[in-house]
Amino acid sequence: MKILVIGGSYFLGKAFVTEAKNVHELTLINRGNRPYRDEKIKEYKIDRRDQKALAALENQQYDAVVDFCAYEKGDISLFLAYSKIKTKQYIFISTCDVYQKGTGHILKEDEPFETCVFAGQEGAYICGKVALEKELSEVAVKYDIHVTSIRPAFIYGPENYADRESVYFRWIMQAKQILHPVDATGQFQMVYVKDVAKAILCTLGNPKAYGKAFNLCRPELMTYDAFYEMLSALFEGTFEKVDIDVDTVLARQIPLPFPLLKEESEWYDGSAIESIGFSYTELLEGMRETLAWFQANWR
Repeated sequence: MKILVIGGSYFLGKAFVTEAKNVHELTLINRGNRPYRDEKIKEYKIDRRDQKALAALENQQYDAVVDFCAYEKGDISLFLAYSKIKTKQYIFISTCDVYQKGTGHILKEDEPFETCVFAGQEGAYICGKVALEKELSEVAVKYDIHVTSIRPAFIYGPENYADRESVYFRWIMQAKQILHPVDATGQFQMVYVKDVAKAILCTLGNPKAYGKAFNLCRPELMTYDAFYEMLSALFEGTFEKVDIDVDTVLARQIPLPFPLLKEESEWYDGSAIESIGFSYTELLEGMRETLAWFQANWR
């Protein structure tokens, strides 16, 4: 297939391009801050909001667009309007955070979107993704194209720019210890970056994915205790666990990467994607690969 990738040079986008480049014909557009640099791949240095620059794509035809960097209302509709490309399918990388919070039940893909506007950068991110989910449905009708939404939970893996698993890897490798919130009640779900890339590949040109959204997360609910046990297995118990309570974490503003309280936690059903031929990597296996990459690249 002929695929246009918006982004594609950083973490998840890069993982997808690496998986897809030997199977599909790829064209990348990004701002050039982290070019992918592969002679087999056509790559444009373009800001998606630059109407004049997007004219370089006018009337080009693609089997699908995979959009890794739509964050604000208008990012999808304006891109299609400015670029004037032709495509059969538009795949939007969204997030599990789009769902209404605090419902108390497992969230499937047909759950209502969040309507509350939260403060700060995280609130703006959620608000933007919710607006784009609605926009995706609108462009499907306007341009008569198939659309697919991919909604990952916490993504981990090689080259992760978010301070999640790397927080613990650094603590262990630098200080031989971790801080552990003993009274944390928070729960969270994770998905391997390579699994998200493979899930996207499963949806490309797949009629079973048209007009659908897919949560991406392993089924188990992780806790800080479970995460500690996994780290112990990875590092064979060669580090110390320093217990700390949640009140101290909050008072000292210690940046732990996952929800501390159950009230902040949600539970997602990520099984729908398995109906189109996808399967998840075991968490310990994915973390082993992630740690190996981190150790090889850590400075």
